[in-house]
Amino acid sequence: MSAERKDAVDAIIEQWADVRPDLETAAMEVFGRIYRLSRAMGDRMEKAYANLGISRGEFDVLATLRRSGEPYTLSPRQLSGTLMLTTGGMTGRLDKLERAGLLRRSPDPHDRRGLQVTLTEKGLALVDEAVGAGLAVQTDALKGALDEEQAGRLADLLRELLIGTEGS
Repeated sequence: MSAERKDAVDAIIEQWADVRPDLETAAMEVFGRIYRLSRAMGDRMEKAYANLGISRGEFDVLATLRRSGEPYTLSPRQLSGTLMLTTGGMTGRLDKLERAGLLRRSPDPHDRRGLQVTLTEKGLALVDEAVGAGLAVQTDALKGALDEEQAGRLADLLRELLIGTEGS
């Protein structure tokens, strides 16, 4: 820990050390910071997307369709699985995005019971603008705190931590 720079997690760790000096708090230091960072950046991202008239959850739907490549079409089930949403939660998002003209639902030509969800041209333009706005927010935060080498090391360490915890 840097003696000169302390954050809110340091204060929490110091409090635990005072009342429970027997605790090993290294994991709390890491995951506490990851949690707080996720919340802070989530709030910033939400603001960037709100400026474009969408929520973070709506961005996630549009971005998933965009990343799927042309023709930017997936089934509601594929979207739900990728975004880890219930079908009810997905339906609400799709309804709102369809009303806004950002996507359209149509019958699946390969399955009479199924639907396809496709980005409209308006949705494609919006998600491309939104991903740029979101990346700008993330890049500004990252460059304001770390140099390129530090950011690369952190990305590598976080990848290892994520791989190690997702399988648990």
